[in-house]
Amino acid sequence: MSPDFTPVTGLLASLDLLAISQADAVLHIQLNRPAKRNAISDGLVAQIHTAFVNLPETVKAVVVSGAGAHFCAGLDLSELVERDMKGAILHSRSWHAAFDAIQFGTVPVVAVLHGAVVGGGLELAAACQIRVAEDSAYFGLPEGQRGIFVGGGGSVRIPRLMGTARMTDMMLTGRVYDADEGDRAGLVQYRVRDGEGLAKGIALAQKMAANSPMTAFAVMHALPRIVEQSPSEGLFTESLMAAAASNTPEAQARLRAFLEGKAAKVTKS
Repeated sequence: MSPDFTPVTGLLASLDLLAISQADAVLHIQLNRPAKRNAISDGLVAQIHTAFVNLPETVKAVVVSGAGAHFCAGLDLSELVERDMKGAILHSRSWHAAFDAIQFGTVPVVAVLHGAVVGGGLELAAACQIRVAEDSAYFGLPEGQRGIFVGGGGSVRIPRLMGTARMTDMMLTGRVYDADEGDRAGLVQYRVRDGEGLAKGIALAQKMAANSPMTAFAVMHALPRIVEQSPSEGLFTESLMAAAASNTPEAQARLRAFLEGKAAKVTKS
């Protein structure tokens, strides 16, 4: 990782299941349970939630990765205990709160995926706006074989990426997708070689950090909701969001810079 990243201080530094560092406007949050393949315990999901609702004001984009050989192997089954119906619902809702803080938070998030991206790990990745997969990444939803069901928002987010039929197949048959299959299915947007994911994720985060905050807000908060609306409602919401975004002082300054030839035109690199 770039030497420009330095460990954070304060509240975020106290989150012992995460390794958090910052370089300029980009924050790197690393799941830090490598001996457990970064399986998500109750403590880890609580710390993920805490981190994303307490991002420093200087942060404009986040990169999430996993320490060791895997991104995240899902729910830590060693902590699975019998719960009554209310307790089980509240447990699932704690995951929803944490992952909602990622998807509908204050800044865009890139997930860098390698090794296991399984169960709750895939649910976590699906909550991020951008996903980068290394060659070693593989994707699975073993809940069907474990006698359980997704509980971290996977039934809502994952079908929107890969389709209901593909998710059904994964859950009923235990099918596992490799990195290329996951790419073709729509689970990721970028594919890189092993060892190149973090650099790619940081580069993407730096690009997103340079965007207008209002535009980032519109893409993160309005676009997912527009997709769920009827066409007429979606178009009206789009008009409201377009008007709000284009009338900020920053947007006006950026548009003037483009018209004056001071901003780069879109080209194919």
